Amino acid sequence: MKNYDAVVVGSGPNGLAAAITLARAGLAVKVFEKSDFAGGGLHTAELTLPGFLHDVCSAVHPLAVVSPFFKSLPLAKYGLRWVHSPLVLAHPLLDDEAIQVEVSPEDTAQNLGDDAGTYLRFIESMTKYSDEIFADIFRPALHWPRFPAVWARFGMSALMPAKTFSRLRFRGSRARALFAGIAAHSNIPLDRYGTTAVGLMLNMSAHMQGWPIPAGGAREIARAMVAYFQALGGEVELGYHVSGPASLPASRYVFLDLTPRQILHFFGQELHPRERRNFSHFRYGPGVFKVDWALSQPIPWKDLACFDAATVHLGNHAKDIFHSEEGPARGEIKPQPFVLLSQPSLFDKSRAPEDKHVAWAYCHVPQGSQIDATAIIENQIERFAPGFKKAILARSVLNASALEKMNPNLIGGDISGGDMSLKQLLFRPGFKLNPYRLDVEKYYICSSSTPPGPGVHGMCGFNAAQGALGGRSLQSY
Repeated sequence: MKNYDAVVVGSGPNGLAAAITLARAGLAVKVFEKSDFAGGGLHTAELTLPGFLHDVCSAVHPLAVVSPFFKSLPLAKYGLRWVHSPLVLAHPLLDDEAIQVEVSPEDTAQNLGDDAGTYLRFIESMTKYSDEIFADIFRPALHWPRFPAVWARFGMSALMPAKTFSRLRFRGSRARALFAGIAAHSNIPLDRYGTTAVGLMLNMSAHMQGWPIPAGGAREIARAMVAYFQALGGEVELGYHVSGPASLPASRYVFLDLTPRQILHFFGQELHPRERRNFSHFRYGPGVFKVDWALSQPIPWKDLACFDAATVHLGNHAKDIFHSEEGPARGEIKPQPFVLLSQPSLFDKSRAPEDKHVAWAYCHVPQGSQIDATAIIENQIERFAPGFKKAILARSVLNASALEKMNPNLIGGDISGGDMSLKQLLFRPGFKLNPYRLDVEKYYICSSSTPPGPGVHGMCGFNAAQGALGGRSLQSY
């Protein structure tokens, strides 16, 4: 087997980010992927009917367009095109007009009632320093911030539970509902410390570059990344199962786009006892239950604002979202769960046959759950869009257990690479000065189980590769 300077196991966005960073530095790099396609969660397929393209995992990409790594890539040259819906987000309410989030903070604030001024001042204080804040967010927790005063101001709020933050910051129900829905992307109960961090990060990104979708589906991000990597001289081998160190060619570095549980299996007893202990104690968060639909028409929303948003949050008021998100951590699913929904075909006609549509949605469920949540998700959508069920031509469902079988990085259906508790948000996969370097010589972990955590941003892979190379190559970062 040919030797390389570096090999990468796993071709998810972080594995590809590590590979690209190493190849840019002039190293000979090869990526090994067990599946017959590259991209990991960046995958699009005909899950229901011919001609209906569904994003299998990630669908909307707010962090890709603010990531220093992604911003440095010439992906447009390799065919990637971002699509922006008129609204970043719609959050319909059963007893009021939908909350509409636009890239403009001023326009967003106008539909938040008594909290308009508070929201505008709060968002402007964050977005004024958004580049500085994200520069530190995208780094490991154990670092001296580049902008200490800005970071301290952000951190004081970010450490709060989202439930507490929304009640202290806002007086009215609309702003509270909006922030609760955004913070619910943390996939843990919103009374836990650190959940505000996720809400702030995504809220800021909405007013920076929006929450775009890639034309043609998530697979187009992977295709562009692979094409660029190969243009740099990199190699990708699909359908190759790496069972352990012995199945890899000789190299100076090995990067593992894997979770701690998989790394334990990969090394067995070769891993240092301290690291085995840390990885054995690494916790995984609630799973998700996901449904994809082929539709005969657009979702028939009661509130017309929902037709202008690629992303729709279905949770009603903040108290309803808080109640819903308590369930999965306790081993239960609430009858009216918070549902995250994407409707890409309204804005990207390549996703479905003419006059037909696709939609994608999930709710949070207990870790590893095999419960079928199809009915409760569809019932929740029906509350905001009467007649939705009549538009369904076909559906594809994945419970939490099935998600892991499809993608082994999604342990128990956890799409975050590990529980997003404050401890694991700050110190993942363990408390180490260099969280990417393993205690086995030349090996690094570069998955979303490392800082800065989940999302399609590539910074886990970039940081891991730069740690091995001994520096940073992105001047803007």
